[in-house]
Amino acid sequence: MRLVVVAGSTRTAAIDGISAAGADADALRHTPSADLEILHYGGPVESPVVPVSPTGCPTPAVVTRAVRDHVGFDVTAVDAGLARPTGAPTIDLGAEPGGDIRDPDPVPDAPRLFERARSLAAGLPDAEIAVAETVPGGTTTALGVLTALGERPAVSSSLPENPLARKRRVVEAALQSSELEPGGAAGEPLAAVGQVGDPVLAVVAGLVVGATETGTRVRLAGGTQLAAAAALARHAGVDATLSLETTSFVADDDSAAVHDLADDLDLTLRATDPSFEQRDHPATNAYVAGEAKEGVGMGGALAMAARDGVSMSAVRETVVELVDDLLAARAAGEPQP
Repeated sequence: MRLVVVAGSTRTAAIDGISAAGADADALRHTPSADLEILHYGGPVESPVVPVSPTGCPTPAVVTRAVRDHVGFDVTAVDAGLARPTGAPTIDLGAEPGGDIRDPDPVPDAPRLFERARSLAAGLPDAEIAVAETVPGGTTTALGVLTALGERPAVSSSLPENPLARKRRVVEAALQSSELEPGGAAGEPLAAVGQVGDPVLAVVAGLVVGATETGTRVRLAGGTQLAAAAALARHAGVDATLSLETTSFVADDDSAAVHDLADDLDLTLRATDPSFEQRDHPATNAYVAGEAKEGVGMGGALAMAARDGVSMSAVRETVVELVDDLLAARAAGEPQP
């Protein structure tokens, strides 16, 4: 199995109160770059931060990395508009960070990114891929895309309490700026992602289309952001079987309505429970409290572990060890691995 992680940034993420994917605004810009380094190397190598929320919840990248330590899946990272450089190897599609969706045309190069990703997927050697994302503020842009397409306007959140009302106000302003009505971009996925989305969604949708066109099976490793990417693919004409593999944290969040989204979009939903409540540690406790419910392929990685017979107990212990090592090295000012 290959995990393709699409990483990028947007100015939408800077809107107050919509993302917990960084301790502060500056750290937020480094989060996707650091996530890729954690996934590849086990810790930041060039990024100056270990991504944590303002309350200290670690990035879901540590869970995906913990599973990789047990399963050993291949990783391909795609730069879809990183705001800060990363030391991880990436495929650069020439994307710029996305704008603020309240401004016109936040992703002006959406058609080009979509086609480049489509070609990239067609050239992958795998019979099956999992596709994931890391982009702060991505549930808000996903909500914009779902609304523009006329799909169910529901998304999850990296925060314990989903600020859906705030996100909907942002999306309403974005639609007004783009002179779109809800559902006004139905059947026009590139218009939806270009006017109220982000470059990561454009690339993920292109990957899904390109992979399915060549018969590659696609697992969407994530939650409502990946459901939005699936919506873009469906509106582009994809009728292939698609699965959405997420965490129990997203599946149990009624505000995210991921079960309904999966039904709407004809997605096979699989939610995996890592049973983090069985391990008393600040990191696992933060996930249980509802922070960082998904991202960087966490749900897809946990599903891989379950399919390969790796116990969730083993995953939990590796997560704790990885987090402790990362935070200890950060506190000591030591270079990361």
